[in-house]
Amino acid sequence: MSAFSPGLVTVFGGSGFVGAQAVRALAKAGWRVRVAVRAPNTSYDLRPLGDVGQIQPVRCDITSPEDVAAALKGANAAVNLVGVLHESGKRTFQALHVDGARNVAEACKAAGIARLVQISAIGADANSASAYARSKAEGEAAVRAVLPEAVIVRPSIVFGAGDGFLNRFASLAVMAPALPLIGGGETKLQPVYVGDVAEAIARATTRAEAAGRTFELGGPAVWTFGDVLKYIVRETKRERPLVPLPFGPARIIGSLLQITAGFGITPLLTKDQVVSLESDNVVAPGAEGLEALGVEATGMEAIAPAYLWRYRKGGQFAESPAAETLVPA
Repeated sequence: MSAFSPGLVTVFGGSGFVGAQAVRALAKAGWRVRVAVRAPNTSYDLRPLGDVGQIQPVRCDITSPEDVAAALKGANAAVNLVGVLHESGKRTFQALHVDGARNVAEACKAAGIARLVQISAIGADANSASAYARSKAEGEAAVRAVLPEAVIVRPSIVFGAGDGFLNRFASLAVMAPALPLIGGGETKLQPVYVGDVAEAIARATTRAEAAGRTFELGGPAVWTFGDVLKYIVRETKRERPLVPLPFGPARIIGSLLQITAGFGITPLLTKDQVVSLESDNVVAPGAEGLEALGVEATGMEAIAPAYLWRYRKGGQFAESPAAETLVPA
């Protein structure tokens, strides 16, 4: 199996939830990693993820072609992980997912960089009702128009310690008297472990035969949104009713909640996220996925209990649901 000899890879957006794990995986694969972020002074905790001097944060605004070109100087490969789940000020879907992605692709082409891995998302569709999904598709198209050999990686919902998915609803289960079953909870999801996504990114960066291919990353099981909420309630031992919330009212609530983004507060829900939940988020039939990159998918049940315990009454001292099932009746 052919591969690039690891040299220097620039990772745009490498300080985020997925990015930090990708940086670790790339360093483990032997790459020297330049982490291009807006605020490098907040990213020095990434350095211990590799050997001394192997990981170096640098300042970069992906909306600036000059910054992007400087961040790629001397690099052999690039990974673009920059993305937002909601818009705030100048950090719009268009600016980051489309224009920023194009900046990276054009700078890679100008520098003669052989490998670019663009991180997108399952559900990316130029005709989607979701602005997020449309921008992800437009970003893919912008990259491929410049570099047809670029690799596209589309994860489903990503889980792991520090995620913004299970943690969000687990914290809501602590505070709220009930959990919202948006759209009746029938939307299908294929949650994928952040460690598996990171390893897939490292392999897509390293393996020459990945050029020009698109990989959709999903976990080993398909869950409904309702099943996920039931799992969270069980693992956190918070007895909360699941109240059906039709998509229409959910959009209105999302529109109101997203106002907090204007004050620098991450909204619990946005209208566009509700729109996204109106479509399933699973690997398309016949799509190449983790297996094509030699990565074995990890189930949510194997990872989530290790961090959802903090939402139980008693925290680490609370008995786990799994332990309870072993107690004789």
